[in-house]
Amino acid sequence: MKQLTNPRWITAKGMLFLFLGLGSGTLLFLERPTAKVGLLLAVAVWSFCRFYYFAFYVMQNYVDASYKFTGLLSLARHWIEKNGLFPPR
Repeated sequence: MKQLTNPRWITAKGMLFLFLGLGSGTLLFLERPTAKVGLLLAVAVWSFCRFYYFAFYVMQNYVDASYKFTGLLSLARHWIEKNGLFPPR
């Protein structure tokens, strides 16, 4: 797959993710509009954002700077191989 390098397309992709997240979160909340559901949805979104930051920034800058991850599956595969759960490819 070719790398996305055009700043306009990168921005468009980011905005698409924003609108998809806002739209799906709104629809989930409207399904059962209670304070509990709203709070749980906010905590879930915040937690996934923090995990994403951890998976790419923290892992590459503080845990293993020698490996550049290309995605969450790449990160999982690297972690599994590094910890000896499966033999390397």
